[in-house]
Amino acid sequence: MIGNSSILAIIPARSGSKRLPGKNIRELCGKPMIAWSIEAAIQSEYVDKVIVSTEDEHIANIAREYGAEVPFMRPGYLATDEATTVSVIRDVLLKYKKSGNIFDYVIVLQPTSPLRTSIHIDESIEMLVEKKASSVIGVVRVDHPVEWSNRLQSDGSMVEFIHIGVGNNRSQDYKERYRICGAIYVCDVEMIICEDPSFINEESIAYIMDEISSIDVDSELDFIVAECVVSRGYPRLNNSA
Repeated sequence: MIGNSSILAIIPARSGSKRLPGKNIRELCGKPMIAWSIEAAIQSEYVDKVIVSTEDEHIANIAREYGAEVPFMRPGYLATDEATTVSVIRDVLLKYKKSGNIFDYVIVLQPTSPLRTSIHIDESIEMLVEKKASSVIGVVRVDHPVEWSNRLQSDGSMVEFIHIGVGNNRSQDYKERYRICGAIYVCDVEMIICEDPSFINEESIAYIMDEISSIDVDSELDFIVAECVVSRGYPRLNNSA
């Protein structure tokens, strides 16, 4: 709780992953990937309850083992490739509301961001309250200028791939840009339980993260990078370090 506001942390973790099967519970340096997010949320100064949303009993059991609650199993239609994260979170919040459990804020922590720590969680919550924002979203600087990217023609041709002269510019010649990294979404519960739910609106604020803490494990290469980083002693910001 921060002030008089209660905070629910939700970690969405379905079993079906095509690019990296079983990624949510794959062992990362001695513990399942989902455990890193659970422990970070539990260590937060402000989070009141930590739950996992999943349709898989094995994931649910691992989540409970590391201290999270699994109050509802996710319905099958919200465990497909087409289901959106916001629809999953809305389902959980509406179930809580129906049972009389009301939270002021919700923070969504994807299990594939294992290097996001309790400090990042608390800083984003503090930012939400101090700036009176509707939501705070984790972002990270884009490595390369977006002007250098485009779709390719079916034959591989680079006709109109980039504007004339752009390819001769240096990366430092462009203004910094940022992308949503997926590690942190914290927002007012009302934004999600409304008829048109969304994590972002005109009153949202960016929480800038570094490229290590914002690593999103979505492929084998991502996993190798995360494993290498952890084996070298990161995250040192974690309260348990």
